[in-house]
Amino acid sequence: MKKSGILNQKLNTAIADMGHTDMLIIADAGFPIPDEAQRVDLAIAKDLPTIEQVLRLVIEDFIYEKVIVAAEQKLYNPPHFEKVSALCDRCEVETIPHEEIMAKMPKSAKYIVRTGGFEPWGNVILISGVDAPRWFDKPGVITPDYYEKRASYDK
Repeated sequence: MKKSGILNQKLNTAIADMGHTDMLIIADAGFPIPDEAQRVDLAIAKDLPTIEQVLRLVIEDFIYEKVIVAAEQKLYNPPHFEKVSALCDRCEVETIPHEEIMAKMPKSAKYIVRTGGFEPWGNVILISGVDAPRWFDKPGVITPDYYEKRASYDK
């Protein structure tokens, strides 16, 4: 039995399956998940689990290089935006219109993780990165400037 962290087999598989630039969406309970999408359904009841709870666990075990949320989250749900920004401190949280998220992202995501979240504009999109400290930690390899910040986080 696994000792700690994420115990859900499908969520562990999703994280392990992610490659550089793949998209993982941590979605609220009402997010439209296409039939063909790879779904990890964690929803049990209203706010069980919350988006924040799932996000906290996922980022402990997931290398991301970009985080995207709806612009409306920052405008109309600033407490949630602040939580997401504080948790996802490897990079600045980017915003795009909610309409664009709903129209484009469900079809582009490699995995969509459905939570029990009832959080207005609460969806969080994580773009997978590479383990830059290990990737560039070879004799004679030079870390390019654009990877410096990614390569400086703790292993």
